[in-house]
Amino acid sequence: MGLARLIARKSPARIRALLTRLGRGARPASYAEAEAARDAVVAVSLRCAAFEGCLPRSLATVLLCRARGTWPTWAVGVRARPPFGAHAWVEAEGRMVDEGVDPSYFRSLFTVSVPDRHA
Repeated sequence: MGLARLIARKSPARIRALLTRLGRGARPASYAEAEAARDAVVAVSLRCAAFEGCLPRSLATVLLCRARGTWPTWAVGVRARPPFGAHAWVEAEGRMVDEGVDPSYFRSLFTVSVPDRHA
């Protein structure tokens, strides 16, 4: 959690560059692996459990997955409907992990993923 909060203070470009380096060599996370990591993050942090905690929650989730040898896709985007605003989330197996809204509610601006070595 502490590392995720430190990274969250960086600019989007720096976060993207850092996560791109950190994700190298990891295998893509399955949905179940990403969901378990996200569940663990929200269980230990009230800030991350809140909707407004999307950036530290998503960062902590990818970092926890990386510590376990996997990497979900980290995404940053905006809400496509009012109220407009930025949002960050993780995806695995091509779908958002436990965001609780229809995926069309968000538009991705950029993502950080690892190539699927089995494709």
